Amino acid sequence: MKISFFEIQDWEKANLINNFPEGVFTEDELAEENADLFKDSEIISSFINSTLNEKTLEKLPNLKFISIRATGFDNVDQTHCRTHRIKISNVPEYGSRTVAEYTFGLILNLTRKIYQSINQSKILDFNHNNLRGVDLFGKTIGIVGLGKIGVNVGEIARGFGMKILGYNRSKDTNLEKKLELRYTELDELIQNSDIVTLHLPLNQETKHIINKTNITQFKKGSFLINTARGGLIDTEALIIGLEQGILEGVALDVLEEERELAEEAEILTRGFKKEVDYETLIGNHILLNHPKVLITPHNAFNSKEALERILDTTVENIKAFINQKPINVVQ
Repeated sequence: MKISFFEIQDWEKANLINNFPEGVFTEDELAEENADLFKDSEIISSFINSTLNEKTLEKLPNLKFISIRATGFDNVDQTHCRTHRIKISNVPEYGSRTVAEYTFGLILNLTRKIYQSINQSKILDFNHNNLRGVDLFGKTIGIVGLGKIGVNVGEIARGFGMKILGYNRSKDTNLEKKLELRYTELDELIQNSDIVTLHLPLNQETKHIINKTNITQFKKGSFLINTARGGLIDTEALIIGLEQGILEGVALDVLEEERELAEEAEILTRGFKKEVDYETLIGNHILLNHPKVLITPHNAFNSKEALERILDTTVENIKAFINQKPINVVQ
C-alpha cells in the first residue's frame, strides 16, 4: 500500500524507513495546498499540525487509513472520514510512567536539596548547614488528578512508604485498595499533605485550581509540584505561598505564561520552536531565581522510551491495518 508520512523529524525517520521502505517521507505538514502531491496515498501518518480537514482529504481519493502519531486527533475531519470509510488510529498513551518518574525526580530534588548540593560542590563549598533535607518515608503526598500519570505517581509514592491522599472527579474503590490511598476533597488534601502534586488537564474547571484563596491553607513547610499545565496554578498565589513561608519548595515543569499544548510531544516540532521564545518567557518569570523554586523547560514527557513508544505504536497501527486487524481505532 502507498504510505505517506508527514511532519517527520530526524529521530523518527530511520525507524520508519526500516519498517516501511516503500514509504514517502517529508518534514512538511499535510495541507490543502500540497495534498495533490500525495493523491495516490492509501495510508497517511501525521502529527497534530497537519490540516486534515475536508478540503485536504478530498484531494486524497484513495485514502483508507490515517495513523496519527499523537494522542489527540482533533485536526482530523471525522465526519468526512466516517462518510468515506476512512479509519483513524492514534497513540493512546506514551508518557504516563515517564512523567510520573520525572515528578519524583523533582520531589527528590526539592526535599533533599540536590540541586543546591551540586551547585555548592562546583564552587568547592562543602558546608552542610543549608543542605539539610527531609525523608519521604512516612510523609503524606496529595495527588490532584488520578488519571494514568497520577496513578503511576501513587505507585511510586507507595514504594517510598508514603501516605497517599487523592483528589479526583470520580472514585475508584479498587485503586483505593491497591494504593492504600484515601480520597478527600481538595481543601482537606491541601491542608494535610506534605507534598502536593498536580496531574490534571487544563480547562475552565481546573484553571487556577491552586489560587490566592487556598494557597494559605497549605501545610506550613510543604512542597508543590506541577508537571501538568501551567494554568493550574495562579502565579501570584505561588509568590504569596513563598513570601509567607508556607511553601518550603516549588517545582514547575510548566509555567502559567507558557503556550498551551495539544500534547507534550508538540514541543519537539519545528513549528513550536519557532513560535515560543523561551528566553523571554522564563526571563520575565519572577520565580526563576527564587532559591526555593525549581523550573524545568516542560521536559517531563521527554524520554527516549516515551518517544520510541510513539513510533512503535504508529508502526503497529499501520501494520495492523494492512493486515486487516486495525488497533487503537478512534473511528
